[in-house]
Amino acid sequence: MSSFDLTGRVAVITGSSRGIGASTARKLAEHGAKVVISSRKQDACDALAAEINAQHGTATAIAIAASISRKEDLQNLVDQTRAQLGPIDILVCNAASNPYYGPMGGISDDQFRKILDNNILSNHWLIQMALPDMRAAGRGSVIIISSIGGMQGARSIGVYNISKAADFQLARNLAVELGVDNIRVNCIAPGLIQTDMARALWEDEKLMGYVRTVTPLRRIGQPDEIADAAVFLASDASTYITGQSIVIDGGTTIAAAI
Repeated sequence: MSSFDLTGRVAVITGSSRGIGASTARKLAEHGAKVVISSRKQDACDALAAEINAQHGTATAIAIAASISRKEDLQNLVDQTRAQLGPIDILVCNAASNPYYGPMGGISDDQFRKILDNNILSNHWLIQMALPDMRAAGRGSVIIISSIGGMQGARSIGVYNISKAADFQLARNLAVELGVDNIRVNCIAPGLIQTDMARALWEDEKLMGYVRTVTPLRRIGQPDEIADAAVFLASDASTYITGQSIVIDGGTTIAAAI
């Protein structure tokens, strides 16, 4: 287990008060990391931080609310992390948004820009803010939670998928730039996961019947199954992996829909 030991490392996880982000924070803490819980609502962040601290000890987790759409919020997130826990070793860019469902011909310019700003530009901002700590340490791991949507077309979430495809390239390009600093940048691309955000999908029995048919493992995923991959990418078990996208979808993207 030594390769997966994160003792002494500080991890910031955006969108971590619930879903994949919350599972990732719990798993990183289980492996010894100090974790920063961040989402828009302070009370939700406080609740998860209290849960983690009750299980792993006081000061294992802190809560810092931040909106990914506000650059000043992200800077405060980084500044407060440094002040309370120390330099950032691990950054998990999990938070994202999708304010529009429907064909691309119907999306407004403001909705289009919001998706790109929140799902791409905010990742760029936060990564650049955290890099000085990683460069000083001579190592670091950045993990971007993308989606298999970035590999596919869709009738209702086209711009969201465009943003997730851009995240793959963001990771690749940063991996090239930052390899000299021993900073690794990778993506995780989940399929359908049983989170609150996807509740409308997994509560639709007709849709779920189709999903089970086209998914080789015949089920949807659980948040912990994404979090386990994040632990791997954050740890020394993955020190020769960078610029990659790990697909975790039960085989959906490799199965023919017939």
